[in-house]
Amino acid sequence: MGIRSLTRTEAERRSALIAVERYDVDIDLTALPGGPEVRCVSTVTFTCREPGAETFVDCAAEVRAATLNGTPLTPSDDGRIPLPGLAAHNVLRVESVQADTATGEGVHKAVDPADGEVYVWTSFEPDEARFVWACFDQPDLKAPHAFTVTAPAAWTVLSNSGDARVEEQGAARRWAFPDTPPLSVYNTVVNAGPFHEIRREADGHDLGIYARRSLAEILERDADEIFTLTSQGLAFFAEAFAMPFPQRKYDQVFMPEFGGAMENYGCVTWSDGFLRRATPTHAERELLALVLLHEMAHMWFGNIVTMRWWDDLWLNEAFAEFACHWAAEDATRYTDAWASHLAGGKLKAYLSDQGPVSHPIHQPIHDVAQAASIFDNITYPKGASVLQQLMTYVGEDRFRTGMAAYFARHAWGTTTLQDLTDALAEAGDRDLASWRKAWLETAGTDRFTLEQDGDTVTLVADGTPRPQVLAVGAYDRAGDALGRTALVRVEVTEPRTPVTGLPATADLLLINDDDLTFATTRPDPATRDTLFRTASRLPTAISRGVAAATVWDMLTAGEATAAEAGRSLTELLAAETSDAVIEPYLTLVTNIAELWAPAAERPALTEAVAAVCRRLTADPGRRQVALRGLARTATGAEDLAWLREQAGDDVDLRWRALTREAELGADVTAESAALLDRDPDPDAWVRALTVRAALPDPEAKAETWQRLVVDRTVPVQSVGPVAAAFWRPGQDALLAPYAQRYLDAIPQLEQGGMIPAMVYTSQLFPPYGIGPEFVEEARRAAQDVAPVVRNNLLERSDAVLRMLGARAAGA
Repeated sequence: MGIRSLTRTEAERRSALIAVERYDVDIDLTALPGGPEVRCVSTVTFTCREPGAETFVDCAAEVRAATLNGTPLTPSDDGRIPLPGLAAHNVLRVESVQADTATGEGVHKAVDPADGEVYVWTSFEPDEARFVWACFDQPDLKAPHAFTVTAPAAWTVLSNSGDARVEEQGAARRWAFPDTPPLSVYNTVVNAGPFHEIRREADGHDLGIYARRSLAEILERDADEIFTLTSQGLAFFAEAFAMPFPQRKYDQVFMPEFGGAMENYGCVTWSDGFLRRATPTHAERELLALVLLHEMAHMWFGNIVTMRWWDDLWLNEAFAEFACHWAAEDATRYTDAWASHLAGGKLKAYLSDQGPVSHPIHQPIHDVAQAASIFDNITYPKGASVLQQLMTYVGEDRFRTGMAAYFARHAWGTTTLQDLTDALAEAGDRDLASWRKAWLETAGTDRFTLEQDGDTVTLVADGTPRPQVLAVGAYDRAGDALGRTALVRVEVTEPRTPVTGLPATADLLLINDDDLTFATTRPDPATRDTLFRTASRLPTAISRGVAAATVWDMLTAGEATAAEAGRSLTELLAAETSDAVIEPYLTLVTNIAELWAPAAERPALTEAVAAVCRRLTADPGRRQVALRGLARTATGAEDLAWLREQAGDDVDLRWRALTREAELGADVTAESAALLDRDPDPDAWVRALTVRAALPDPEAKAETWQRLVVDRTVPVQSVGPVAAAFWRPGQDALLAPYAQRYLDAIPQLEQGGMIPAMVYTSQLFPPYGIGPEFVEEARRAAQDVAPVVRNNLLERSDAVLRMLGARAAGA
């Protein structure tokens, strides 16, 4: 029998039966420097409302011994230990060992290739703590946790509550941490290793950041920025929620071979890929700021107040994604954060919400395995956009009042969506029942157009729209630019909504101006070409972004060709003034040229992007981004030679240029080896593998696939760049055999837990060397796999199917 996934019914029964008083978890990491084992003793004290009843505790690690109230227990082979004959008050003690710390769930051992030092991290969302120690692994059984960790003497150990009492024990040290506040199991953490540490005091908080020693110089470089953002975020959320973060210590730990970031209470774990080896661009710095604020928002929304079950996972993640953009614009220097959201995540959400994995934002979740499948574009960027619309709908001041009441009422407890909507409805003096049903319980995306009849303008929905507030802007030409002459907000409740106050002779009317709602739009036939020609002339990053979203949506829906969309958005890129969106648009237009355009049109579109990149290099503030763009789009010998000259001693740009030259067939083996020798990055070998992956060479492709997919030696945060170099346009014949290898790998894609499953499934899906029949075969192959694999495969296959359609239509 395999490891069972906890069902909602089981969780509700267990929650009704027991209450957890505390966890005392003793962890031994001393075997890790030379071996794989993490040894744990978990002691769980809990009460039972029905003495004599039975339940189970989750433990998917190897159980060495288990007792309940002193009586030995026998574990089953499904990741559970039955607990018969419960007393009113119970003490459970389980000794366990987890030896799969290389590819297993919950805990991971990483070895730094630079110096051989070992680092270990835990990450438990949604239910992976059970792979490390025995626990009741469901969010509504919150309890204080006391961690005691024995580790090699040279290591630092970090956990949620900080300020451990440390005892020397010869070659080891024992770290005893104070009790945490009541936390869900998935919000707890232990990180350990010989870290480089930096600490600062800020507004009464003791802030710490950590990274492996080989990245000490980079951590020092970024420290001021990280500490500034941390103090700005803590101040913003303390005011917005009328509740300061209640713990003095707040640590952030950058770990090798970690995917993304995780909001563990008081001790956030990050992928150390966020510590950029090259000087970060504006977009990279903004991304770090947004992730930092996202994880920080979870301290309140997720940790202090926790969703009772995973059907409200969307709210947990969507709220943090909404809040990080809200905080960034209000409290940091990243004042165009919503514009970058529109140019990035929101475009992905529009595509996902019109495909086979579209689902209501709030949906029943049968078991935790299903929950792992909805960490997706509906949950994150669509959910964030819907919460932005909710704040618009009730008003920001009332929204803040409602949130403050919510946290005051439910701190350290668990809640449902109803608890939040009740608080906001009270504060906003609005009945949110119909809003909730339309936005949260109904899948899909509204679409709006405008009808003009003389001076009368009517906003027309394609079907019955959700209740929402949006704006329509009127623009007139002013020389080469468009200036806004009017902005009218309307509240939509019916399929047809009159819009009053707009000039009758406007050159362009822009629906959803200011991007207040989540809806796609279409120009009427008379102004379609005007929109495509003039998107770049709109006056703000948001107005240009709204136009770009329409162009993109029309491309993905087959209503515009790649050539049309590529030209429009390349012109927008050339004119863009906001640093926040330069890189997203550069990625977008390059993707259109590579992935959406037919082969015959690809060179011209690519050359157009390269030409813009060459022009942008004249702007010192854009030079780094433009050179990176040119490294992806350069095709002629002149461009490549100029790029080499510009790279100079810039190791990052040299790697990018070598990858492009390799893709175009140049023999760069010797140069790659020489660059690897002088690159100080401990993970530079991944850059060398990326260069090799791009070569149009059968041996290079075979080697890359082996290391990337079969051996899984590439850190999860680097899978995307290596896979992107592997799947290159114009190499279809060489890549075709790997389509079948992807199909063969599908049953193993869930290995390693949720984040690796998401990354491998989507990033390895072939965009070249296939036809529509492959997409259908992949979908059939995914019918019986884990939900997280199936949903990510369906989402990516839909995008690729649309790309194939665009290539065929353009041809």
